[in-house]
Amino acid sequence: MCPQAAAGRARGRAAPRACGVHNVCRLLIRRAQGFYARDTGVAHRKNLGLLRKIMCQESTKFKNVWTTHSASPIAYERGRIYMDNYQCCISSIAQEPRILYQKSKCSKSEKIEDALLLECPLGEMLPNPSDYKASLIVLTVQNWLLRLSADSGEVLEKVYLAGSCCKFFRYLSWDTPQEVMIVKSAQNKLPAAARQAGIQQTVLFYLAVFQVLPLSFIGMLEINKKIFGNSVTDVAVSNGILIVMYSMGLVRLYNFKAILEQFMEQPFHLGQEFNWNGQVGVVGKYPFGLPCNIKITDTPPLLFEASSLENAFQIGGYPWHYIITPNKKKHKGVFHICSLKNNALAKNGIQDMKCCSLEPDWIYFHPDMSGRIIHVGPNLIKVLKLKEVKNHADQMEIAEDFTIVANRENCVNNSVTVTASGRVVKKRFTLLDDDPEQETFKIVDYEDELDLLSTVAVTQIGADGRAHLDFHCNDHGILLKSIPLKESWDVTYSHEVYFDKDLVLHIEQKPNRRFSCYVYQMVCDTARDDDC
Repeated sequence: MCPQAAAGRARGRAAPRACGVHNVCRLLIRRAQGFYARDTGVAHRKNLGLLRKIMCQESTKFKNVWTTHSASPIAYERGRIYMDNYQCCISSIAQEPRILYQKSKCSKSEKIEDALLLECPLGEMLPNPSDYKASLIVLTVQNWLLRLSADSGEVLEKVYLAGSCCKFFRYLSWDTPQEVMIVKSAQNKLPAAARQAGIQQTVLFYLAVFQVLPLSFIGMLEINKKIFGNSVTDVAVSNGILIVMYSMGLVRLYNFKAILEQFMEQPFHLGQEFNWNGQVGVVGKYPFGLPCNIKITDTPPLLFEASSLENAFQIGGYPWHYIITPNKKKHKGVFHICSLKNNALAKNGIQDMKCCSLEPDWIYFHPDMSGRIIHVGPNLIKVLKLKEVKNHADQMEIAEDFTIVANRENCVNNSVTVTASGRVVKKRFTLLDDDPEQETFKIVDYEDELDLLSTVAVTQIGADGRAHLDFHCNDHGILLKSIPLKESWDVTYSHEVYFDKDLVLHIEQKPNRRFSCYVYQMVCDTARDDDC
């Protein structure tokens, strides 16, 4: 139900109990959906609805208000642009971006390897006033985990991760977003001399697990060859699942929470003095770091395994399904959608666009939690849905919800042409589906607050590439707005485009580590619409 309709139904109701809902869970769900006019969620949803309408008006434009270039990577997080290895933070919310803080240039030993934005959870009491403001958790090359104020760059907390054992932590990720964080080491590899001497390395990765706000240490564990096998290439943790990937394309899933509970030898807290395996120190302080207090001594119970090309594996939909590519190179670009319950292939569950292109098509579950699937090819975007097969309630089929097609009306690709003299010429080649001279989809994203599907399509015109960002209705795929990007788009460069309410931001990486950032903000063309 749309927010306006929900608010209209709620006007005549004095209190939630008046609607006859007596189940607490249902009351909470209805309140979260904005069914009651006195809830703050209703006003917020109305404001976002108004913003969406204003943004999609013909008179509303997006103007390039700021451009910058850098010799170091540029990152964007929730209205903040980070430059110079997170030493400079620029707010993109103001009419023209302005510097929030600028720190002195850091040494190589202080270089930041990875970062996560941490936002205050709603409705929770936190120990420190600074916890209620957004902060940035960063991981340095010297194994320090720092929590910085997002507005000033001030160090709020610091934890030393690695002690005497050789752990080079490089990656930050969420297990549960904004609740449980994973710090992962680089893969342990012995020097060539040690390998020649016959020394064997059994520990492949270290994982440190933290609860955030307040920041607390849960435990550290090893991913060991003796437990998980010799061919492990990578590991990840997501939504309580330990995902282990193997060189032959195998993916295995384990219950991560059960592993923590079963193999925890002793709990520790940050700042606690400890005597562990002959070491005496303070948890999270230099030089001792964190103890490896979770020792997996036996192979955990296997939840699920699948074999997929390049370890590509996704879970989503309702009821639960997974997407894989059969583990043979000839099947690249072919996707199988199967039931997680019984591994049965869904009806119409083999998706193959049969693209002839340099870059492969890609597929993923829609981030709007609708259970739908987005399949993106060079000139076609399919939004698919799962539905029950008629007269077979236990079987699901894949059906097309809507499609978005690239604008190739002027594209002529005849294999036979006739010259002015009447001579028939046959081409020996055909254009690729992602030929630069044809409009091609490069990026597809979802703006959750405005419920819009955004696409970036690019066409090469001579030496220059021209791109436009389009907003589509997330329910039906109808084109609502198109924004031309002023800068040239080279398809051989790496690009990121962020659409964040009334802001569009384009980050481009050129050869030789040259980076550019283009910021667009929503403006109203008052010459055409004086009421805007």
